[in-house]
Amino acid sequence: MEYVVLKNSDLKVSRLCMGGCPMGGYGWGETCERDFIDAIRVALDNGVNFFDTADTYGLGQSEITLAKGLGSRRREAVIQSKFGVRVMRDMVGRKTVYDNSPAYIKKALEGTLQRLKTDYVDIYTIHYRDQETPLEAVVETLDKLKKEGKVRYFGLSNVREDGLNELIPFKGLFATCQDEFSLVCRRNEADLMDVMEKIGALPMTWGSLGQGILTGKYGADVKFGEDDRRRRGVYVNFRGEKLKKNLEIVSKMKPIAEKYGTSCSATAIRFILDYLKESIVAVGVKSAKQMESNLECMGWRLDEAELKTLDLASREG
Repeated sequence: MEYVVLKNSDLKVSRLCMGGCPMGGYGWGETCERDFIDAIRVALDNGVNFFDTADTYGLGQSEITLAKGLGSRRREAVIQSKFGVRVMRDMVGRKTVYDNSPAYIKKALEGTLQRLKTDYVDIYTIHYRDQETPLEAVVETLDKLKKEGKVRYFGLSNVREDGLNELIPFKGLFATCQDEFSLVCRRNEADLMDVMEKIGALPMTWGSLGQGILTGKYGADVKFGEDDRRRRGVYVNFRGEKLKKNLEIVSKMKPIAEKYGTSCSATAIRFILDYLKESIVAVGVKSAKQMESNLECMGWRLDEAELKTLDLASREG
């Protein structure tokens, strides 16, 4: 396993992070809590010590499942959870809003700690900015929670362009900054590369397998069931010309994966690890088998020609 020390912290974490969105048990097809627990334990046994979740994943279910999976091994893990996304009910139904208010941050953290069955979170992360609460108030609230021992360090998520500039006065306060990036999503690349210089945080990727298209198991006839969010139009990786382009990228990955005796998933992860130096790659999994496939990204590196081949194939992807 490869490790890196997070910026502005003393946390040494695995560069492969287990993402917790599927653990919410909602919108990713058929899932089983036992499978998630087994995946967590396979991760731990193979040196993965970094786990990313959020209170909004399954409305807290992801945190509950993570706690079960870690069990007595919680102290071996670095847990990053996120706040700032609320699901509210009104006369029409449910709606999602962003909320960074100090009162909500405190309330959200108490719920997270209860579900995780822990008295502290290693990294507490702003999931999305609400564009209303001054960043000074958010940082002040987080700092108070840190002094209380409930939070060790702070993180950022989905911050780009002007959002990065807003953070410059707070350079050195955040350990991680994550955003979507993969061989099929390069639009946030410049911002991720600016993260260390502008705000002194380590870049971290989510959507690292393009919602699964980079696993190599889907073809042009891909279809998803009613219980899978990827059937919605917003998931462009599985539709039209974008799908066609993505399958071309996968075709470039397959001979490289075969050369190294690894999975397509591992090859896609390896690209990020080698392309974004010191980065951390978060990958959601639904089973121990998927975790084992992802772990194949370790113990080898892409050579310059292979890195260039994948880089060129994925441009404008």
